[in-house]
Amino acid sequence: MRRYTYGPVLSRRLGRSLGIDLVPYKTCTFDCVYCQLGRTTNKTVERREYLPVRSILREIEEFSWERIDYITLAGSGEPTLNSKIGEVIEGIKSISSTPVAILTNGSLLGMRSLQDEISSADLVIPSIDAASQRIFEMINRPHRSLRIRSIIEGLRAFRERFSGEIWLEVMLVKGLNDAPDEIELLKSMIEDIGLDKIQLNTVVRPPCEDWVLPLDEREMRAVCNLFRGRAEIIGVSQAADVGHERVAEVRSQILELLGRRPCTIEDVSGTIGLHRNEALKQITILEKEGLISSRVFEGVRYFRAR
Repeated sequence: MRRYTYGPVLSRRLGRSLGIDLVPYKTCTFDCVYCQLGRTTNKTVERREYLPVRSILREIEEFSWERIDYITLAGSGEPTLNSKIGEVIEGIKSISSTPVAILTNGSLLGMRSLQDEISSADLVIPSIDAASQRIFEMINRPHRSLRIRSIIEGLRAFRERFSGEIWLEVMLVKGLNDAPDEIELLKSMIEDIGLDKIQLNTVVRPPCEDWVLPLDEREMRAVCNLFRGRAEIIGVSQAADVGHERVAEVRSQILELLGRRPCTIEDVSGTIGLHRNEALKQITILEKEGLISSRVFEGVRYFRAR
């Protein structure tokens, strides 16, 4: 069973993406209220080689690159905490022509050493969910040393040195960071950074805090309008039907996928390559065996490994 890679998963932004874990589960600089993976267990800003680079690259090298759109450094924590992230990117570039993307909360992008390390990535997708320190602390629950204005200035400094694309994600939570004054403050602080995209997201998977709620379509459009044409609302991609696989392998893949994030039947179908009915059949069996559990969020049922 793979330890450091997962997928390919069907991403609404990146197509078929091979995910890479660079830090242990829930090792992060934040403890976001909306995180689909649960509460952060190791909140830190210490950069070090959390997972062995050689082992990561060896696992990547064994993977088939057919139908992969991006190799994505993301996983179950904050990837930029790994001090060897630059070596990972260089190693990927030496064995594959697939573009490299980094999904990050952006908290460390102001570090010049990190800017140098990730300079050869093709795409960086940072997230900034607030512009005021009060809302930042409420939604992201950051490490005590972090300040949102410094993070935004760090993103600005990174943009000046990075030649690849930067897509900024803003995760919106109802009643928390969706007020017009907070959005206007955020817009004023990022509008001159030179971002390639500003993408507005909301809570679409079960969050770690039960009180966290998504914005509806009308509310999302209202926030998007405040950006005056500079932002887009991220849509939910449709799962693909790409064929059947052996039952034992399918079960293993489903458990691996659901161990990393909650998924719908459609997510499992598209990611693993099953007809929806077959995905439903296997998930039903796994649930009866007590290997997975389910939860309804906003009228949609999500499954997760126990």
